[in-house]
Amino acid sequence: MILTEVSDKNFANDFLKVPKQLYHKDKAWVCPLDRDINRIFDPGYNPMFEEGEAIRWVLKSEEGTLIGRIAAFYNLKKAKADGQMIGGAGFFEVIDNKEAAFVLFDAAVYWLKEKGMVGFDAPINFGENENHWGLLVDGFTQQAFGMPYHKKYYKAFFEEYDFQNYFEQYSYHKDVASVTQFPERFMRIATWVERKPGYTFVHADFGNIEKFVSDLVAIYNSAWSAFKKDFTPLDLLKVRESFEETKLILDEDLIWFAYHEGKPIAFYIIIPDLNQILKHFNGKLNLWGKIRFYYYKQRKVMTRMRGSVAGTDPAFQNIGIESVIFKKLFEVYRKKTYYKELELSWVGDFNPKMISIYEALGAKHAKTHITYRYLFDRTRPFVRYKDEMEAKMKVKNTN
Repeated sequence: MILTEVSDKNFANDFLKVPKQLYHKDKAWVCPLDRDINRIFDPGYNPMFEEGEAIRWVLKSEEGTLIGRIAAFYNLKKAKADGQMIGGAGFFEVIDNKEAAFVLFDAAVYWLKEKGMVGFDAPINFGENENHWGLLVDGFTQQAFGMPYHKKYYKAFFEEYDFQNYFEQYSYHKDVASVTQFPERFMRIATWVERKPGYTFVHADFGNIEKFVSDLVAIYNSAWSAFKKDFTPLDLLKVRESFEETKLILDEDLIWFAYHEGKPIAFYIIIPDLNQILKHFNGKLNLWGKIRFYYYKQRKVMTRMRGSVAGTDPAFQNIGIESVIFKKLFEVYRKKTYYKELELSWVGDFNPKMISIYEALGAKHAKTHITYRYLFDRTRPFVRYKDEMEAKMKVKNTN
């Protein structure tokens, strides 16, 4: 086997080709856009490079056939916030061959050790965790946009290499076409909150995208900076650029904001499942592809939605704001009957409160992904993320 670092455009193309060859007969797999994967490894586009590095490899057989790939990366801000100097690896794909898989894992281990890491999480994204995060181990149906899909045999490779289960991520599915009533429990809470003075709830207005983007960034940065030490604040200009590119596929009725006396305090973004269109494109979206894309969109083939990202200002959490937003979204589903299914992805095993909310809404556990951790010193204590959070909360409450 021949392992080669991605050092030029040809090898970058090989990196993109690996999953296309592995999954070409698997109807459940949808190829991500080549552009989106390339941007993750573009220092001019991905802010994670400001305090970090990334490397990619492709693996070929002696005959020159592509048989695998992996990327490794680290960001010093995130690594230091973790307190253990933890890096990451992702975009792992390989044929059903344990030796080949271990060659790829070994490459990531060696490089990350050289960069001063004590371990790494995998398979993860070189960015925030709403996309390309975790190994699919259950629920091998077509993935929603941004969610990873994998071969069933990958799980054995990770665990035989001695990766450990750091946390699990669950995706919940809800058939919205048959829902005729909003759950009574949430209706009571939503009605109570809506009647309180000072609160307003509105959906996004793409005609006023500057306010929409600035409010989203303000809420997100406020919510997640209080929750994650390794949080990377959203950049206003990049978020605006992203929404300009994607507003063709977004539905402003599925993006809701909450305000208190004019201050943005919460949002929830649900996106139509772009993968229901992208499955026809094999990663390419040129001019002709955009014309075809518009054709599919007009035919309303995007019948699924994915709950993509949300945030609530810490000062307004646990008072029922989310219940009002869910109620507003329920009203949208009732009006736009071409939406049939909602995927709520993802919620961690460390977040039982949100799991309870999803289940109370009638959503069913449909997929499981695992984020693994590998510590280079095998005697170093391993602690699951859930236990880390509980320990931190005890310290916080004590102080």
